[in-house]
Amino acid sequence: MSRFLISCGGTGGHLSPGIALAEGLIERGHRVKLLISQKRVDARLIEKYPALEFVRIPGTGFAWRPVALARFCWHQTCGFGASLRLVRRFQPDAVVGFGGFTSAAFIAAGALLGVPVVLHESNRVPGRAIRLLGRFAKRVYLPPGVSLGSVGAAALREVGLPVRREFRRQPDVEARVALGLERDAKTVVVLGGSQGASALNEWARREMPVLAAAGLQLYCVTGLGKGEPETVEMRARGGGRVRAVFAPFCDRMSTLLSAADLVVSRAGAGTLAELIRSTAPALLVPYPQAADNHQAANADYFQREGGGEVIAQTELTRLGERVLAVALADDVLAAYRQNLERMGRVDPLAYMVGDLEAIAGQGKKRAAILPGAAGVA
Repeated sequence: MSRFLISCGGTGGHLSPGIALAEGLIERGHRVKLLISQKRVDARLIEKYPALEFVRIPGTGFAWRPVALARFCWHQTCGFGASLRLVRRFQPDAVVGFGGFTSAAFIAAGALLGVPVVLHESNRVPGRAIRLLGRFAKRVYLPPGVSLGSVGAAALREVGLPVRREFRRQPDVEARVALGLERDAKTVVVLGGSQGASALNEWARREMPVLAAAGLQLYCVTGLGKGEPETVEMRARGGGRVRAVFAPFCDRMSTLLSAADLVVSRAGAGTLAELIRSTAPALLVPYPQAADNHQAANADYFQREGGGEVIAQTELTRLGERVLAVALADDVLAAYRQNLERMGRVDPLAYMVGDLEAIAGQGKKRAAILPGAAGVA
């Protein structure tokens, strides 16, 4: 048995793949602890996983504003101290970071104590933490076709984002019934990432009657703190009943994506990986303020691979037209699903688990020849 520490908190896009990797390692008999943030979204998501070990550490996102920068530095210092204590106590055979503000201090602590460091970058533009810390890593996983100049070729591997085991395509009628939707009505799902997206929420409210008239029902995940749960019943032009559901949070994402004929979404890497696993066609609206505009790069790749289309936030006035055109065209949806099936044939989780086992084994061999090296119970 090996021991792994995984840093993955701050957003659903970091936490979800961390949980997926933890589940895969635990299935192989290893022990895993996951480091998460103190944010509300982390607390809500981990409710489904009582069997996993989570540790909350201090942290906040980077910003250049003086007060925000001072807060970031203070939290990083506190996080570094907490990470040093945890690494010394748990004695992991490898530490894994999925990027984000919780990873930097933790990875630095692991590297300082001589533990093999592994990093995973899910976006097609590597984030600040990966760029700064990649040179200290034994392994860096990057999306296919992405490079990182600060990391030697021997450490790089092209690997997609691991997705939780629960993600599988369910029968669409079964999924709609489970979510309280009309069983036979085509369904559009609107996602704004783990934080929600006000622009997409407003679009959904505005276009709800138009979609309903065309027989399309709606399920919009608004984000925590962005409105109360609500269900609106409407009639289509042909007389059929459809529903519009607005939910602040959804912990049944596999069911939700299975219910969807079409998804309107931001373009975070975690969301795209789940769309691919669920073979859910999407119209992507990249978040324009994303660091280094990485969501635009993610969305462009998704579109080039044939999983859907990209619409800039400045062009939301034509989003309704594209939703109607795509959602009501069975041949277009079928072509997108076929491309998504091709995109999802490789299992990143299986590769990462095997590679991490090898890295941990190498670390054990090195530790065995060091004076005083020993594990803990």
